[in-house]
Amino acid sequence: MIRNILAIIGVLAIVAGGYLYTRMGPMLDLMPMMSSPEMQPMLDVVSKNPEGLKAAINNLNDGAGETATELLKKWIDAKGELATTATWAKKVQEGLSPDEVLDALSSVATEMNIKAVGDLPLSKELQARGIKSKYLRVLSYCNPETARKMVDFAAPMSAFLPCRITLVEKDDGLWLYTLNMDMMIKMGAKMSPELLKETMKVRDTLWAMLERGSTGEF
Repeated sequence: MIRNILAIIGVLAIVAGGYLYTRMGPMLDLMPMMSSPEMQPMLDVVSKNPEGLKAAINNLNDGAGETATELLKKWIDAKGELATTATWAKKVQEGLSPDEVLDALSSVATEMNIKAVGDLPLSKELQARGIKSKYLRVLSYCNPETARKMVDFAAPMSAFLPCRITLVEKDDGLWLYTLNMDMMIKMGAKMSPELLKETMKVRDTLWAMLERGSTGEF
């Protein structure tokens, strides 16, 4: 009888263990990595100032958790490549020429009142130097009033000025890229409602430029 009970307990333990592994297995697999020498400095920072970590998290803008989850997924999918993680990308509709994309971007910029402040035709410059290059162009935009307020809010934000959109020719066609503004806004420290409204307008403008630039829509 006791032997039968022990056998049943053993089976239940195996079943429970199997169930827990299906749920927790991936996390358990990460445990050796978490205790690796490369991770230890990060764990030390957290353990030495847990209250500071809590305060920083509580000071984030609304939507930070959702954005962090999205970035983590992109980072994993990109196998750790940071630029892919930190940018928005839109493939340009097949058949559109670079000039048609540029015209669409210019139209949206005018409509949404963001100033074009720079144009760097890198592929043209390379070709002038005798270097073969696929199409590559860097376009810069800025809303001066919002830029000033952002720098007053956090001076290091000046390093991200002006806003940039790149038009890049790859093997599968043209692509548009810009910085992921959700990362910059939602994962940053809380702003005043007025500043948040202004920065979200810039965010929406850049997103619209990617959307409409990729289809050639005026």
